[in-house]
Amino acid sequence: MKNFIIRTITAVFFVAAIVTSFLRPEAMVLLFALVTGMTVWEFCTLVSCRPAVQVNRFICSVAAVYLFFAMAGYNSGLTPPTVFIPYLVSIIYLLVAELYLKAEDPVNDWAYTLMSQLYIALPFSLLNVLAFRSTGSSIVYSYLAPLSVFVFLWINDAGAYICGSLLGKHKLFPRISPGKSWEGSIGGGLLVVAACIGVWSLTEHYGVNDLGLRVWEWAGLGLVIVIFGTWGDLVESLFKRTLHIKDSGNILPGHGGMLDRFDSTLLAVPASVIYLYTLTLI
Repeated sequence: MKNFIIRTITAVFFVAAIVTSFLRPEAMVLLFALVTGMTVWEFCTLVSCRPAVQVNRFICSVAAVYLFFAMAGYNSGLTPPTVFIPYLVSIIYLLVAELYLKAEDPVNDWAYTLMSQLYIALPFSLLNVLAFRSTGSSIVYSYLAPLSVFVFLWINDAGAYICGSLLGKHKLFPRISPGKSWEGSIGGGLLVVAACIGVWSLTEHYGVNDLGLRVWEWAGLGLVIVIFGTWGDLVESLFKRTLHIKDSGNILPGHGGMLDRFDSTLLAVPASVIYLYTLTLI
């Protein structure tokens, strides 16, 4: 009972922090820059416990935070493309540094170093692509797309848990996540599609459908988030099983670490960007 209360309180503050941060672009950028740095630091700490692995978590974390700020500046129109040069220099440094560190297994060091950027830093940075959109003559900030990703992920998690608990019989991926079922995943997906229809109806009614998506396009976005969010969850589960750990950390009472809370986001955000950009090409 005590653990349930702790989990509930943490979840309420977690959701409130994310939702309110999207009300202002400055708050969104600052919060997720912090989240990016903390998640990369956590990842580097975990992989550095592996035999013969030495990852510079300080530079990896700073580089990740810088990439987030650079993407925010570029996508909001405040900075030119040259803002990415220091980030590229840091990546080059991390690669070249292995020549002088005499590490036992530099290939592993390179792999984990670049994984921290591709798996964590880049997906979080793409939130800025969803948040800042060009309207031709100007760039505007809109919370609708990035906030929708998180809301649909939360709805999917809730629906999958409820349907899985009541109806779950067929395991989705027993080798990696024995608790997930096909019934739960389908139930969560259907709930998200229903939520997409609701979001489309409300945004059309109040004239705030900034994305200009039709109802079937909203439903498609929801399904993309469900599918890639589930894969993101499974990828992190495989990561933890490989390291033989239960939680990625304990920074969030009752919910584990940063990777535990944002695992679905790390694949759902890039997939959403690809989906929305693909719609503009059709």
